[in-house]
Amino acid sequence: MTTECNQYANRLKHLDKRCYPHILNVEPKKPPIPPRIVPPFSIQSRQKNTIVEPFPKSQPLKKYPVGKSMFRMHYLRGDIPIAMEFSNFGFKINWKVNFNDLDYHYYLPLFFDGLTEVEHPFKFFAKQGIHDMLVNGKGKVLPVLPQLIIPIKNALNTANETVLSTTLQVIQDLVTTIPEVGEPLVCFYRQILPPLNIYKDQYVEDLGDRVDFGQRRKENISDLIHETLEALERTGGPDAFINIKYMIPTYESCLNC
Repeated sequence: MTTECNQYANRLKHLDKRCYPHILNVEPKKPPIPPRIVPPFSIQSRQKNTIVEPFPKSQPLKKYPVGKSMFRMHYLRGDIPIAMEFSNFGFKINWKVNFNDLDYHYYLPLFFDGLTEVEHPFKFFAKQGIHDMLVNGKGKVLPVLPQLIIPIKNALNTANETVLSTTLQVIQDLVTTIPEVGEPLVCFYRQILPPLNIYKDQYVEDLGDRVDFGQRRKENISDLIHETLEALERTGGPDAFINIKYMIPTYESCLNC
């Protein structure tokens, strides 16, 4: 039985050589195995036929809504003693009360809450109102500083370019108009700086031969973040840089240049 099987196999082998010469010494092709996606910094990332998965981009866990502030509600209800005044130089705020009689513990956090507004006149009232209160009531701002952190944090977490540029300009105005606020603000860096670390390099764009007019209008987010961090370091005292560096590792000191 074994001999007959061997003879039959030899006959088939001879038939294959005579009838199908083009298939001699041809190995069957195997379909390519697709590469596997593996996590970074793992043992699998050093194996063959693998692709390392890139890190996900950091984003706020929950974006704060835009245009739904308590400042809008109080203004429409008539609780804020301001009015729009028109002049040859543009718009300005007409305050109906004296700044010495103004309750900063109530109104200043309310105006900071209006930083999330993007519509006129709420955006103008919030930004210009904060500037007027900072200039005319320098001694009243420092006790109210802890109440301003949550509105600033909410405004930075909106991920809206208009709100971000307005909020960064207000922070610069706060620490430059009242320099004594800089050092007490250091202990709140962990609340307000994480959003800046997210957006620091997110809005950087290679313009080529184009012109970015947002730099002249102070609307470039990356430049505003860099200027804000420098202003915080200049007014924050000796511990400002190490706290900024802890939250934003890519930041370099502007005082050691």
